[in-house]
Amino acid sequence: MAEIEREAMEYDVVIVGAGPAGLSAAIRLKQLDADLSVVVLEKGSEVGAHILSGAVLDPSGLDALLPDWREMGSPITVPVREDNFYILGEAGQLRIPNFPMPPLMNNHGNYIVSMGNVCRWMAEVAEGLGVEIFPGMSCSALVMAEDGGVKGVVAGEFGLNPDGTPGDGYEPGMELHGKYVFLAEGVRGSLSKQVIAGFDLAKDSEPQKYGLGMKEIWEIDPDKHREGTVTHTMGWPLGKNAGGGSFIYHLDNNQVYVGFVVHLNYQNPYLSPYQEFQRFKHHPMVADLLKGGKRVAYGARAISEGGWQSLPKVAFPGGVLLGCSAGMVNVPRIKGNHNAMFSGIHAAEAAFEAIQAGRSGDTLEGYDDALRRGPIAKDLKRVRNVKPLWSKYGLIASLMGGGIDMWAANLTGWNPFGTMKHGKNDAEATGLAADHKPIDYPKPDGTLSFDRLTNVSFSMTNHEESQPAHLKLVDPSIPIDVNLPKYAEPAQRYCPAGVYEVVGEGDEARFQINFQNCVHCKTCDIKDPSQNIVWTVPQGGDGPNYPNM
Repeated sequence: MAEIEREAMEYDVVIVGAGPAGLSAAIRLKQLDADLSVVVLEKGSEVGAHILSGAVLDPSGLDALLPDWREMGSPITVPVREDNFYILGEAGQLRIPNFPMPPLMNNHGNYIVSMGNVCRWMAEVAEGLGVEIFPGMSCSALVMAEDGGVKGVVAGEFGLNPDGTPGDGYEPGMELHGKYVFLAEGVRGSLSKQVIAGFDLAKDSEPQKYGLGMKEIWEIDPDKHREGTVTHTMGWPLGKNAGGGSFIYHLDNNQVYVGFVVHLNYQNPYLSPYQEFQRFKHHPMVADLLKGGKRVAYGARAISEGGWQSLPKVAFPGGVLLGCSAGMVNVPRIKGNHNAMFSGIHAAEAAFEAIQAGRSGDTLEGYDDALRRGPIAKDLKRVRNVKPLWSKYGLIASLMGGGIDMWAANLTGWNPFGTMKHGKNDAEATGLAADHKPIDYPKPDGTLSFDRLTNVSFSMTNHEESQPAHLKLVDPSIPIDVNLPKYAEPAQRYCPAGVYEVVGEGDEARFQINFQNCVHCKTCDIKDPSQNIVWTVPQGGDGPNYPNM
């Protein structure tokens, strides 16, 4: 196929992703210099369409970016009023008192929010400052400079045939060039993944670790609603099968966010994170809360959990990684949005300084330094051993040892356990099917628990079916020839949207990819034991259309 010619547009800064990191960077750039040309490219049909987060927001990042946000009509209106933590057994629960927990675990001063709505509001602020924001624009490729650095991205390619050739209504998209390119794609971004590998940014880091977060919005009985109440649980139903836990957040309008996180370093290939989530809702404490209510939305998203020791270098020739593109979630706090905002602020300030000095396309070392010495470092260093303790020694050891480590770090800045290693990545952690037993999950009852395809319909997911599948197999033979006999092909179970199926048996077995169902969680790209599935962007505007996630 002949090389495609595209028009190019020039900007000072090109930002990929309209999440909290990308929008914070855009706003800060315009605060520093109103004449800078800044563009934000978002693959969702609108800003917020692909944003899924718990979320209890620590407002420290927003305080630094927009000190007057409380007077600016923001959708951040539900302060945390009550903070509960339980360990669940199958039929009961044990509340853990708040007083033994380090102060950093306190949610006083935080807010229950829809990050999708927060991002919609931040986009309005950014546009008011002169930032150009283009939703429905998937960035499908990097544009490289002659010196080997990144100088831009390809965005807005539409109309490819299923085989990847241009169709009748083909639109080649455009190249958007910047003096600097900010990648704010969220967890396991496709361009970020290429940059981390291409510039070997993770050579001095531990493997990144991940969890799969699934979330439903419920409208519940007003008599059971307690606006501002935050509840976290650990234990049942996961037990020894996997690490993880739940969150239940009471926002306004009698709505509750019900979420479940499964750490993706689990061994048993028969485990289904989605089924564990559905089973969790039948716990008496949860079932009583939801009884008489209705689920109104569903979604899923991978979460970066590696923390401080898994951070790659965040600056490369021509650009930077922001927020969860690098991995900035504080795992025990279950919070990363504030760090995403700080990363956008730091990157904007480094780029502004460089552009003022007449530079472009170089490595913004000042951003990497600011990240490793500022509030993000302080937040992540204190909790750096909680995740590896949990992975290696289990829940109780993590609670006890992690608590001691966090308390010491909080009081003295010193971690008694030093910096523990993660070891294997999550794909390598998957065990052989022969060494594990299948798990018999109860059938969903259609009231508290639901089958995957029914729930996916509540994510408003849509993909144009005539385009190439955005989920690529490195070797099409591996699912049936390798993953099925060795691991009972776990893609059938780890995907929370029912994308992957093994159809037929024996010599007739084939691997089917229902890419239309994909909610862009990226779990397949992370957990496939053969690392054979590559998640790429579909055409712009496709995917979930989350309302209040």
